[in-house]
Amino acid sequence: MSSRRSRSSRQSGGSRITDDQINDLVAKLQQLLPEIRNRHSDKVSAAKVLQETCNYIRSLHREVDDLSERLSELLATTDNAQAAIIRSLLMQ
Repeated sequence: MSSRRSRSSRQSGGSRITDDQINDLVAKLQQLLPEIRNRHSDKVSAAKVLQETCNYIRSLHREVDDLSERLSELLATTDNAQAAIIRSLLMQ
């Protein structure tokens, strides 16, 4: 066990995540990532999965920002009644 891992284990009051749990979580992340899920090889490093996860989350944030901006523009160009309907649908 590395000194870093044993140190963090002691500092966290003995609660420790096992290597099997980490491997399971990395495999679950891998299945959620389109960039990796569509590859034909099963061997992808945990570091690559984490890197792709960060990239994917960043791209989702950009997409949310873009869609929010587009929605704001749409609401600004519609009349009050239509905007109220759209807002009520979004609040559901």
